[in-house]
Amino acid sequence: MTNAAVLETKAEVSIDDAGTVTGIAWPFGKPDSYGDLIEPTAFKFAPEVPMLMEHEQGGGAVGIWNSLAVTDKGLEVKGRLFLEGVGPAREARRHLIAGSMSGLSIGYQRHEHKARREGGRVLTNITVTEISLCRRPVHPDARTTEVKSIIEGMSMENELKNEPEVKSDPVASPEEIKALKARMDAFEAKANRLRPANNNHPDGANDNSEKKALESFMRTGSIAEVKAIASDSNVDGGYFVLPTTDLTIRNLLTDLSPMRGLAEVIGIANDKYERFYSLGKRGAKWVSERSDRPQDTATPDLIKHSYGTAELYAAPTTTRTLLEDAAVDLSAWLINNAVQDFAETEGESFLTGDGADNSPKGLLTYPTASEKDFSREWGKFQYVPVGATAPTDKQLADALIKLVATLRRPYKGNAVFLMNGNTAVRLRQIVDATGRYLWAPTGNLIEGVDHPLLGYRVEIDDGMPDIGSGAHPIAFGDFRQGYVIVDRQGIRVEQDSTTRKGWIVFDSYKRVGGGAGDFNAVKFLKISAN
Repeated sequence: MTNAAVLETKAEVSIDDAGTVTGIAWPFGKPDSYGDLIEPTAFKFAPEVPMLMEHEQGGGAVGIWNSLAVTDKGLEVKGRLFLEGVGPAREARRHLIAGSMSGLSIGYQRHEHKARREGGRVLTNITVTEISLCRRPVHPDARTTEVKSIIEGMSMENELKNEPEVKSDPVASPEEIKALKARMDAFEAKANRLRPANNNHPDGANDNSEKKALESFMRTGSIAEVKAIASDSNVDGGYFVLPTTDLTIRNLLTDLSPMRGLAEVIGIANDKYERFYSLGKRGAKWVSERSDRPQDTATPDLIKHSYGTAELYAAPTTTRTLLEDAAVDLSAWLINNAVQDFAETEGESFLTGDGADNSPKGLLTYPTASEKDFSREWGKFQYVPVGATAPTDKQLADALIKLVATLRRPYKGNAVFLMNGNTAVRLRQIVDATGRYLWAPTGNLIEGVDHPLLGYRVEIDDGMPDIGSGAHPIAFGDFRQGYVIVDRQGIRVEQDSTTRKGWIVFDSYKRVGGGAGDFNAVKFLKISAN
C-alpha cells in the first residue's frame, strides 16, 4: 500500500502470559482500499469466530475471539491466543509485541450488498466467520489496539533477541532473495486454495465454509474451524453434520392499522397542535341599484381544534451476557419489536382510543347523527342507516350506494372505504339476479390492482367492528381531511446499562396524539333501521 508510511498505528501493547488481544476489526465511516464499506447493521457472527494468521486456513486457529461488539467506532473485538502448546500462537504474540503485525482482517460470507456510486460496494448483510491477525490489512485503520495482560509489566525481551535485525540497506542479500522467493511460493500455494470471502480477498473463490472446515479437519486434525460452524455433534465426538446456521430472527407478522397512512400526519415541536375550521356561513344578498346595503351579513364561525400528545413507552430488556454472546443482533431485534408494538398500539387508539391524558381519540368514539352537513351539530359524523338491524344483501348494496352519494364532491377525490375482513367477505359475496358481483368483478382482470368497490379503494382494518345491530362497520370518505395524527418526535431509543447491573434496558418511547378533523369528510354506514 503506497500510503502505508503515513498511516497511524493504534497499537498500545502490553504483554503477559494470558495473550488477550483487543482491537478494531472494521472501522466505520471510511472505505477500505477496495472502496468497500460495511453498514453497522450488516454484521452477524458465526457461533464461534476463530483467530487466524493472515487468513491461513490450513495452519489452524491461533486463538478465539470471545467478544465482538458493534460500537460507534466500528467492530470492536477481544480474543485470546492459544498459548498453551500452540506454536503459531506464540509466534503471533511475538509479532504483536514487536509491532510487526498490528492489523486485523475479517473473513466473512457475503449475503447482500449494493454498489457504491464512488466505486466499490456497501455490504448490508454478512456473517463473520473468522478474524485474522495480519501485517497489511485491506482497511488501513483495522488495527490491534492492545495486547492486554493480567500481570502487568512482564516482557518478552529474551524471546525477541533472536528476531532478525531490520536492515536499512535497500540492497538485498542472496539469502534475503532466497527467503523472499520461498515466501512468494508459499503465497502462490495459498492463493490456489479454496477460501471464503474476506476483506483482504473480497472476491473469494467460494463461500463454502462447511467444505473448507471439513478439509481442514481431515488435513490437520484441528476442530477449531469445525467448532466455529457446527451446532451439534455426536456424543462419541464425531461430527456428522456441518449445518449452516440462520442467524436472522424471523418475526411473526401482525396486522397493522392503515390509519397512519390514510390520515394527515403533522410533526410538531411542542406538546400541542392547534388548528381552526371555518363553518363558512353564507351572508351575501341580492340588492338593487338603489337599495340599502345591509351592514350585518353573516360572519363565518371559527372552530378551534386542539390536539395534545401522550407518551408511548416500551422497555425490552436482556442480560449483558446474552447481548454480548449472541450470534444474532439481539439489540436490533428488540428495538424492531418495540417499533412493531408501538405501531399496533397506536393503530388501535386511532380507531377506539378514549383520548384520556392527551392520548389519541379514536375515529369510532365520536358521536354520529343522521342529519346532513351544515344541518348537523359540529363534532358529530354523519351516518347512513342500512334500513334494518339484520340487513339483507340488497339492503347492504342499496345503503352503500347511498353512502357514496352522501359524501359531497370536495371529499370524493381522495375517498376510501374502511372496513374489517369479515365485512369485506360479506360484501364480496353480494350478487345480483344475473350472478354479477357488486364488488368490481372486472377487477380480477387487472394484475396487481385491488378491486375497487363502487369505484373506490378499500382498506382493511380489523379494528373496525363486524356487521351487527347498532354498529358502524363501514367508514367512507377522505380520511386525510377527517382525522389528524400528531407526532411530537420520532421513536427515541436509549440504552440503560446502569439502573440494573448486568442487564441492558432499551428505553424506547415516542409522543403521539390524534383526533377528528373535518367532521364532514367521513361518513359511516350504521346497521340500524333509521
